[in-house]
Parts: sequence; structure tokens; C-alpha cells
Amino acid sequence: MIYKGNLTQHENRHIAIIASRFNTLIVEQLIQGATEALTMHGLQQENIDVIWVPGAFELPMMANKVAQMQKYDGIITLGAVIKGDTDHYDLVINGAANGILQVGLNTMQPVVFGVLTTDTLVQAQHRSGAKAGNKGAEVALSLLELIDVDEQITV
Repeated sequence: MIYKGNLTQHENRHIAIIASRFNTLIVEQLIQGATEALTMHGLQQENIDVIWVPGAFELPMMANKVAQMQKYDGIITLGAVIKGDTDHYDLVINGAANGILQVGLNTMQPVVFGVLTTDTLVQAQHRSGAKAGNKGAEVALSLLELIDVDEQITV
């Protein structure tokens, strides 16, 4: 048997987007991309909730809380961490990535990682809707596929 995620029949889904307020201009573009991708695949705008947290480091805690609510079919985490001249970048992104991974593993809730990790603001702009597409849209589609595969395996 081969299981493959499907991007159709998602009309009644409820999705949480948890977004980092740090680098808001970039993250707002990611949210827009994710929301557009979800609605293009049948989700109703009122079934998409956006929850803001201060920064990328806070994404895992809120994702864990939201997953435990069991109100949503899946969770998208979005943020932008732009490398500076300190080790702070590495600490934040490693904490966010590992924490978000643990949320999915511990709750068995479909959770996707949409935190940009770039060296420059220009790179982040390119990945949030300019030259390199919109990573928010990409992770939203990944979530829909993940939800569908999860349901196929669970049933």
C-alpha cells in the first residue's frame, strides 16, 4: 500500500497559524501566503486562526498549548530569524526548531515548521513572497498533505 497526501477535501478543516511578532513585516507576508494557500484549497477564512507570540523562541510553547486544545486539525508555525553578529541566532533557531519538532512528536498533532532562517533581511524578503516564492504558502500545503496522510494511516 502507498499512502500519499492529498490537497483536496479540506473544506471543514480548522488550522492554527502561530506567528512570531519579531520581524513582523516578513512574518505578515508569510501569514498572507499561508492563508492564501489554505483558502485556495477549500478552507474557509473563518476556520484559520492566527495567534501571535513575541518571537520565534516562544513558538513551541504556544504550539504545544494549541495542540493540547485539540481544536485544530493542524498547526503552522511562522517566523523569521535573521542572523546577526552574535550567537543569539543559533540559540533562538535551535530552540524553536527542536521545540516545534517535540510538539508534533509529543502530541501527535500535525505541526509544520515555517520559520525562515536567513543571513540577511533581503534573503528573508525573497523567501516571503519576492523572488524565491512564499515559504508560508509552501508550509501550509505541506500541512494539508500531512493532515491527509495522517488520517489515511490512522483510519
